[in-house]
Amino acid sequence: MSYVAIKGGENAIREAAELLQVLRTRGSTEGQPPLSPQAIERQLHFLHSQVMSEGGLYDTQLASLAVKQSLGDPMEAAFLLRASRSTRPRIANTPVIDTRKMRLIRRISSAFKDIPGGQMLGPTPDYTQRLFNWELLDESGESFRNKLMQWTDGLDVDSTESAEESPLPKVLDFLREQGLVDDAPEPCDEPFDITREPLVFPVDRSAALATMTRGQQGGIVALAYSNMRGYGDVHPTIAELRVGYVPVELPHPVTGEPTEAGEVLITECEVIAMYERSDEASTQRTGVGDTVEIDPEAPPRFTLGYGACFGHNEAKAIAMAILDRSLQKGMRDGPSNPSEDPEFVLLHIDGIDAMGFTVHYKMPHYVTFASDLDRLRKTQQQHADKKQSTETESPVAEEVASP
Repeated sequence: MSYVAIKGGENAIREAAELLQVLRTRGSTEGQPPLSPQAIERQLHFLHSQVMSEGGLYDTQLASLAVKQSLGDPMEAAFLLRASRSTRPRIANTPVIDTRKMRLIRRISSAFKDIPGGQMLGPTPDYTQRLFNWELLDESGESFRNKLMQWTDGLDVDSTESAEESPLPKVLDFLREQGLVDDAPEPCDEPFDITREPLVFPVDRSAALATMTRGQQGGIVALAYSNMRGYGDVHPTIAELRVGYVPVELPHPVTGEPTEAGEVLITECEVIAMYERSDEASTQRTGVGDTVEIDPEAPPRFTLGYGACFGHNEAKAIAMAILDRSLQKGMRDGPSNPSEDPEFVLLHIDGIDAMGFTVHYKMPHYVTFASDLDRLRKTQQQHADKKQSTETESPVAEEVASP
């Protein structure tokens, strides 16, 4: 079979795009209504969160639109969000968000059973048996509503009481009071902006955290899992995992004073890793070419890892915290495993980059493949000529060898 170049025209490309819409709407003739943005946000809660996190843009309506337009492909949806974000002007920079002010919907610690304020299980599939709920196959609107009504019956859902009035302390604060972990680092005056500057290694820790926070969830979890399985040495304990809404402040356009502009849903995780002796870690790199001298007389303390991302993404936040800790070790001692190498980790966890490079192979490579075919056929001909030559010379060799 010969290889023939395929020519595609404008009409074929247009029809391919139209077929995508046919694929999306093929249930309309059976009475299926289109998905509403509100339904996507509320009923596809975790997918919606993943898309906002990887897209690097907190916009609940655009995230719903991206999920709908991409037919539920999370990487395509994140691509849409990130492309949209790149067209937006930057109005201002927000001050550092204090997550102690988080309006919590979930808060757990695996380090301590009794934490100040108590454990808050919140919405989670952790305690389900992972068995199919067959009722969802034929869920009516009435039963759908009843689920909510049964739970909220008797509750004061309009209560204005919020966590802002009584924020819960961090578990790490309790450990710091006992001298078991280092003091909280001072926030960066000018954190690295990965949306405007390319990553040039070695990178600042703020660049690493920013890259991981919009990294692809599966990629981050896979690399963190490799560290936990033995290609690394981080075996964490979750000091605290928080899910909730944090207020975002912007400078007032007239007074310049920080003014609350809204709130975003985030997941935050702080993990405790193995403690280190101070004499084993005399210096620690905190940024590009920067090191901090550690007092050799200081007592050993637990090491920490940090993760935070948009939306409700617990596995990603935990994996990010593990990778943060492993990258800190790699920056200080030199990487001994892939998960400790900032260049390896940060350049391979971006889902948009990975998807773009992978799917570009769908683009025409006719000339490249034709060249490969020519080389293969030439090599096959040389192989056949050599084989024929060997068979021709074989009788002579046998005559010479015979007495």
